[in-house]
Amino acid sequence: MILAIDQGTTSTRAIAFEVWLEGAFNAAAVSQIELAQHFPHSGWVEHDAAEIWRATLQTCREVVRKAGGVGRFAAIGITNQRETSVIWDAATGEPLHRAIVWQDRRTAEATSKLAAEGHEAKVQAATGLILDPYFSASKYAWLLDAVPGARERAARGEVKLGTIDAWLIWKLTGGRSHVTDATNASRTSLMDLTTRAWRSDLCDLFGVPIEALPEIRDCDALLGQTDPALFGRALPIHGAAGDQQAALVGHGALKPGDAKITYGTGAFLVANVGAAPVTSTSRLLGTLGYAAGGEAAYALEGSIFSAGSAIQWLRDGLKVLSDSRQSEAVAQSLTDNGGVYLVPGFTGLGAPWWEPEARGTIVGLTRDSGPAHMVRAALESLAYQTRDLLDALKKDGAPPLKRLKVDGGVTANAFAMQFVADICEVEVERPAFQEMTAMGAARLAAFGVGLTEALWAAPAEAPAVWRPRMAPAERARLLTGWRAAVRAAVAAARPE
Repeated sequence: MILAIDQGTTSTRAIAFEVWLEGAFNAAAVSQIELAQHFPHSGWVEHDAAEIWRATLQTCREVVRKAGGVGRFAAIGITNQRETSVIWDAATGEPLHRAIVWQDRRTAEATSKLAAEGHEAKVQAATGLILDPYFSASKYAWLLDAVPGARERAARGEVKLGTIDAWLIWKLTGGRSHVTDATNASRTSLMDLTTRAWRSDLCDLFGVPIEALPEIRDCDALLGQTDPALFGRALPIHGAAGDQQAALVGHGALKPGDAKITYGTGAFLVANVGAAPVTSTSRLLGTLGYAAGGEAAYALEGSIFSAGSAIQWLRDGLKVLSDSRQSEAVAQSLTDNGGVYLVPGFTGLGAPWWEPEARGTIVGLTRDSGPAHMVRAALESLAYQTRDLLDALKKDGAPPLKRLKVDGGVTANAFAMQFVADICEVEVERPAFQEMTAMGAARLAAFGVGLTEALWAAPAEAPAVWRPRMAPAERARLLTGWRAAVRAAVAAARPE
């Protein structure tokens, strides 16, 4: 068995996968704990790294117990929310500040200053990433300045920095391994995409001491051995990838031209572009798809910052839903959107706009508009944003997609998935087993430890498929309304 840790933005999960001789994976036990989010200021999002560790340990122990004991397990695989940044004391292993979450925009001024000084072209050429507070480097610098004495201590090796994978590996190994996998490292703005090594000049640019950063290893590499006291015996940590790259592997999107989108808190389109990095001219991100088996696959990625979180806002903020699952029936109670569009820029807009100061915007309200229009507009926004990403991908020279692989909690909403197919003019395929991020981590670990000979095998159950059926004129009309709404949101973020 493989123990997969899936540490996400809103919860921590552990899943035990049975690995069969023919390469099939079966989820045998699951444990999940919801995660608190903290919003100390507008645009700021934080997690308690100690809480993340406690939840990880608790869910892993529960799954090991449910699955029949630690003796059944061959390895651990880890997948995690990317870019979220942690600072901790190397001696005590305790976090020195709350973790800064990937959605956080507090460093927008710092990254804008670097862009104004003309550094973006250099950063993008080396890392594939634009200058934006989304990525870890500016978060690391902020943490070092916010914690008294941290910058000086980090230069002496007394303070460690890392993304969530590095934090969990440090804790799982009792502080013996300060390592990260190459996909998570590719999201920091500090790793050279081609060499897969830290760039000292970029560390200097952002003000991050290279001494505080973890060692970079491949996704299927041995990342450390767990402390035997945690589970009863040591287990090798033999696979790790950021959640979106893990989902790419989980879907088996391993050939150039394959693509998947995960609809979670945010939504992330990742398209495999092959063995060499591609520089986007449409403000998509160049990134590492995976590095395993001595080979690397690169990808272009588009990030939507608010997807499922828009539905959560309707439920928890506006309280027009008592349960997120109600959204499908509420949206279908209307014949159309009534001209109402929601641009969910709650924490800024991601690709292809990259407007960190944008905020949520509602356009087209009339006296006839009601809660159902808000719900429908939120669900429709998923499709419009996906279409914008696919259009950007096409501009960058990628072949048109015939099928878009999807996963994540929102894909249970059949209305939303049909609307994605209609607006994007593409077949939408949802696998029968939904936990693609955990599946990817498990496959990498099984591959790394030698339980399987390939990263992917055909799924046992047929996927659900939605096909486009909207008339071209209706699609064009809706997209025109959406683009006007986005222009309004961007204009509001740039007052004269």
